[in-house]
Order: sequence, then C-alpha cells, then structure tokens
Amino acid sequence: MMKRNLMMVERIMYVDSQTPLNLVFAAKIKGNLLEENFEIALSKIQQKHSLLRAKIDDKSQKHPFFIEEKEISSIPFRIVERKSDEDWLSESKNEWYRLFEDEKKPLVQVVWIKGKDVSEILWVMPHCICDGTTAVTLMRELLCLLDEPSFELTSYKPFNSVNDFLPHDFNLKNKKRKAGFYLLMAKLFFLLQQKSKKRNLGENFVFHRKLDSKITKQIAEKCKVNGISIHSLPCSTFMQAFKEIQGNKSKGKVISPVDVRHFIPEIKQDYIFAFAPTVELSLKKGNQDLLENAKHIKKDLFQKIKKMNVRELLWMAENMHPVVERMILMLKSSRGGHDITLSNMGKIDIPSDYKNFKLETIFSPSVAFPWLNSNTLVTTTYNQEMDFMFMSNESFLSKEEAKKIKDKAIEFLTS
Repeated sequence: MMKRNLMMVERIMYVDSQTPLNLVFAAKIKGNLLEENFEIALSKIQQKHSLLRAKIDDKSQKHPFFIEEKEISSIPFRIVERKSDEDWLSESKNEWYRLFEDEKKPLVQVVWIKGKDVSEILWVMPHCICDGTTAVTLMRELLCLLDEPSFELTSYKPFNSVNDFLPHDFNLKNKKRKAGFYLLMAKLFFLLQQKSKKRNLGENFVFHRKLDSKITKQIAEKCKVNGISIHSLPCSTFMQAFKEIQGNKSKGKVISPVDVRHFIPEIKQDYIFAFAPTVELSLKKGNQDLLENAKHIKKDLFQKIKKMNVRELLWMAENMHPVVERMILMLKSSRGGHDITLSNMGKIDIPSDYKNFKLETIFSPSVAFPWLNSNTLVTTTYNQEMDFMFMSNESFLSKEEAKKIKDKAIEFLTS
C-alpha cells in the first residue's frame, strides 16, 4: 500500500488544505458517448494509478503525506447539460476552486458536458499530483477506454521517495554538506526578507485563443526557416508584448517549466507525476528583434537544460522542507522577477479518430495560481492548431491590460 511524504515541490503546489490549486484539461468530442463506459473507464484508470486511490493527510505527522485509502470511492464524474460552445470554459473556471476535502473521494474529478452530438470532457486534479503530461495521459486513457471498454491498462509501482531516482555514484556525504549550506542560506534569506501583506484578492481570469491550421503551419515554417523553436518564438513574442504594453514595468524574463521525464526516464510518459523543473529565460539586452530574441532564447534554453542535474535538484529540494512555508508565503506576496510563466506542451499525442466518436480538439490546460504573480500561459498544438490559455488575477494584472498583451503577442506571432 502506498504511503509517502509529499516531496517539497509537491508541497508548494499543495499550498495547504484550504487553498485550491487545480489543473483543468478539456477536450471536445464529436459523436455519442455512453455513461456506463465512463464508469468502466474511470475504474480502470483508478486501478492503474495509485495516486488516484490516495488522500493527503496533513494532520497526523509534521509533513503532509499521501496514503492509499482502502475505502476510496470511484472517480466522481459530474454530468452537465451542454448549452453553448463556451460551457467548457465556464466549467473550467468553476473547477479551479474545487477543494478535494472528502477523504473517501479521490484527488480527481471528471466533468462531462453532455450535448446531443458534441461533448466536452474535463479532467480536474490538484496540481500537486499532476503536470501537463499527466493530464494528457489521463485524457488519452479515458478516450481509449470510452471507445474500447475491454482494453486493459497496466499498473505500475509508485516510488517511495526521491532517493529512488538517485544514481549509484551519488556522493551522499558531500551532497549533505552542500544541502545544509543551501538551507542555511535560505533561512538567512527569509530572515532578511521584509514580510509583505500584498495578496491576490481579485478575480482570476483566462483568455483563450486557438489559431487555425493555416496560421499554425505558417508559424511552424517561420520557425524552421529561421532556425528557432515553436517554444522560443512565443517566449519572445509574449515578453516583447509585455514590454510594449507595460514599458519599464516589464521584466523581460519568462519562467519555463520542462517535462521531468526528459531527465529521469524511470518516470515513464504514462506515469502520474507533478514536478516540472523550471528555467528562467530572458530577452537579449537592448534587442528589439523578435526573431533574434527567439534565437537567443532557444540557445539559452538548450544550454541551461544541458547543465541541469534534475535528480540532484529533486534530492536537494527535499532538504528545504523547513522553509517551504516561507517559500509559499513569498510566492503569495512577491511580484517576482519575471513577466510570465510560459509552459509549452508542444504537440499533443492523442489519436483523433475512434470507432464511435472523433476527438475534434483539445484545449490547453488552465490553472488559477494563488501566487501574487499569477501570470501564466499554457500552449499546446493539436490537429495542427496552436492553442493558447493566458491566465492571471485582476489584483496583479487588469483584464484590459492582459487582453492588450495577449492580442499584441498573437499579432507578433502571426505577422
């Protein structure tokens, strides 16, 4: 039976028992879906992934921990009558604030927005158990089983701690000294930090935009011709848009999460995992050229990823549990040194054609961070269409300003 402490990185995304921080991932289906197939599919998915049979206990011990619940209920799914093409977005916003409080219910929820020939399916999960790749995996498995309920999934053994990912030649003695030094520095840093009372008390909002296949193809061609990536160009255009709209207030920096599975192959593509290491990227000083900046960002990202030792990073982070509450407090009250967190999930690997229905499109995941700087952009590409989800909070960035930034960035991207 699974029982393990939340990793430090999971604790940050957990925040606390009263703060919802959920990732919502939606897909649009054409065709008929059967309710009984949902029940079969969700049961099989829950059996495969042990975290979907667990609860978080933050009362029994010093640190919160995951523990498998013997009497856990099946994955709940809510059926909503489909009235418009925008229902998935309003339901996503509602689900941002779901608290997974019931200890007998799993840390996941599915919403079926049911129409006559068109439906949307939403996966809702606390961000402390999942990253974007997890959401894609669960959607892929659900669609496969809705079409073929007899299909069998293979379960896997959960890891016990970050020590499971350490290489054989990991010098524990030397690393412990290094970790102790970093912890001391972190304690001093937080001791010297002035406590801020600033908080995001406004409304969370999202702007969604999907580019058609023709424009997406043009962007891909532009990247290919100029030797840049589909990741570095949106980084460049959004930072430039912040600069144009906000002037000196903009930072010219972006935080970019990277899929942990690139670094730790033991965490398979279809495993549930929450941690994504991040890289800070910036515009080239004094350069206004979007393509030159995109080239600079691509090179910078490559070099920083090359230097990353994610196994050590995960282990080092575990030594920071004594200051995790101060870290969370700082995220809630600090403006940060970046304009936006930009997560590009790339091409989504989910089939589009099934025997009984068709996956028409997917929408990039959305999330409402409780941090003061909650500026977040998630991009995906499916069926040769780029999809953008731009989120923030009115206390930090007004809706009007956010819309101008989003429109300007898309203008740069597509011009």
